[in-house]
Amino acid sequence: MEISVVLADGAVRKVPSGSTVSQLAESIGRRLAEDAVAARVNGVLRDLDVVLSEADHVEIVIRNSDQGREILRHSTSHVLAQAVTDLWPGTHFAIGPPIADGFYYDFELPDGRHFTDEDLVKIETRMREIVKEGQTFSRSEHSISEGLEIFASQPYKLEIIETVAGKQVESLDNDELNEGVEEGSISLYRNSSGFVDLCRGPHVPSTNKLGSFKLMRVAGAYWRGNEKRPQLQRIYGTAWESDKALKEHLVRLEEAEKRDHRKIGLELDLFHFPPEIGGGLPVFHPKGGLIRQIMEDYSKREHRKAGYEMVWTPHITKSTLFEISGHLGWYKESMYPPMEMEGATYYPKPMNCPMHILIYKSRSRSYKELPLRLFEFGTVYRFERSGVLHGLARVRGLTQDDSHIFCAPDQLASELASLLRFVIAILRAFGLSDFEAELSTRPEKSVGEDFEWEQATTALAHALKVSGINYTVAEGEGAFYAPKIDVHLKDAIGRRWQVSTLQVDLQMPQRFDMEFVDADNTRKRPYMIHRALFGSVERFFAILIEHYAGALPVWLSPVQVSVLPVRDDHRDYANEVVKELQKLDVRVDMLPADEPLGSRIRKAKIEKVPYVLVVGDTDVAAKTVGVNSRGLQNPERDVLLVDFLARIKPELAGEALGDTFD
Repeated sequence: MEISVVLADGAVRKVPSGSTVSQLAESIGRRLAEDAVAARVNGVLRDLDVVLSEADHVEIVIRNSDQGREILRHSTSHVLAQAVTDLWPGTHFAIGPPIADGFYYDFELPDGRHFTDEDLVKIETRMREIVKEGQTFSRSEHSISEGLEIFASQPYKLEIIETVAGKQVESLDNDELNEGVEEGSISLYRNSSGFVDLCRGPHVPSTNKLGSFKLMRVAGAYWRGNEKRPQLQRIYGTAWESDKALKEHLVRLEEAEKRDHRKIGLELDLFHFPPEIGGGLPVFHPKGGLIRQIMEDYSKREHRKAGYEMVWTPHITKSTLFEISGHLGWYKESMYPPMEMEGATYYPKPMNCPMHILIYKSRSRSYKELPLRLFEFGTVYRFERSGVLHGLARVRGLTQDDSHIFCAPDQLASELASLLRFVIAILRAFGLSDFEAELSTRPEKSVGEDFEWEQATTALAHALKVSGINYTVAEGEGAFYAPKIDVHLKDAIGRRWQVSTLQVDLQMPQRFDMEFVDADNTRKRPYMIHRALFGSVERFFAILIEHYAGALPVWLSPVQVSVLPVRDDHRDYANEVVKELQKLDVRVDMLPADEPLGSRIRKAKIEKVPYVLVVGDTDVAAKTVGVNSRGLQNPERDVLLVDFLARIKPELAGEALGDTFD
């Protein structure tokens, strides 16, 4: 007897009744069977040994896909936990999820022991033995009471299970939910050696599907991210679909280390984090402050051209505002503590949107004013835990290029399409060109009417289609109150960064009772779009520094040209060169001949100045310059100053910015 299943491309394939996904893959081709690590059956990720039923929709997940790599990494984290418990019996193991480019697992070793570098070598050796043994992963489901018995010697697993037994699933984070716990039951995976772990799965069928991995480092991690709970030891690793992919990743890591914006920021004297101020709160030095100003001035100019109106809002407000907006209910744990003054409670703002709404509501609005586009570089404050702070990429005080657009329902689709074009044009102006997007749709737990979600999601999908950029749909990954688009970019070494977000808010207009008077003189509720283009100025600054390895394009460089007289008697001509450059508004400095020429050239190159102009005897007479262009080995001699001025002019603005929004 045969059954029919539907493949990802819509093709129907017949297989014997009782066939597993693995057998389906083998019937399609040996290569597919070798590369398969799991499958999405009727939209749900399942193991390869799941038995298929009539009319199942099956998408084979292969090892070199994003989902496939996540499964490889999760499976490798189980092998890591098994290796550690093999080497140190009595170890307590907590959680071990896949993460971007890798995985981790948290441990508490017996007798307070700490991992050493030599221990990582031992662990990796034992992991490779487990891989060679070809141990199978098998899934089973159990009751809460059975789970408590199975993990009686593992306090962190018990706490997770007991939390579920108490029906407090909402208190678990995503990593803990990966542990395979649901109200009333648990799922676990057991290796053929006997090692067992809580897990939702899926996993590769056998450890011999693994092997292209490397353990990276050990770090401290508080249980559940709470500094009042035990501090565990976290082992980080990376895992890939092949040794070649692993090697390429390790090369990228080496390059990323060279490009680390924290390191470059100190070297170029751009910013630092004074301990007297506190973690996650940077100060920008003159050069860094100038770069920020250039970024912001350009953005403001383009926003004005695109019909945005500039606003400004204060940094603190009464708690009443955040009670109305819901932020006190949703985000209180991430907000800074309140301040009591004159009988009122004030909070530093975590978001700009409620204040923009108050600007909208300051008077009656007509349909003739819509769409109303408000824009602000607004600094907000969020108390990120110290363990997640990361230079400018994750801070506690961040300046958002925040825009809120209020429009009539029939304007939503066209406004989103125009907005996405604007976002992409601005990002391209900064030399970024490799984009993809993600459309996050309604989650299972959400608020709002079905027709609103459908209209908002359809409008977002339309904007993506007309933009021409590639996108994927993240089913059920939207916020509980709104669908959204996240724009991702790839930098110069292939890393993926999430930058801009466009979100259609279905709740704020209702919570604040927002209205506009329509053409028929009736009152209607506007739609509200949240949009952060850079994400935050600080994080985008970090992305640019790492993308360009500190060698920013000419228009963004704090110093665009350095002029170096060979000797002191060339100073007068060097000053003439400086004045000519200043007429073009070039940011130029002169390094006088108080050090050897070679030392001054090296200094300018270390500071990543785009152009170093050297002037000597022949240049004084001929009105020429020697041009040392950043990134080129050989300098140009005897370049007429007027020719150099003509060359640099388009790099200062206009042509250098690519396609701006029209």
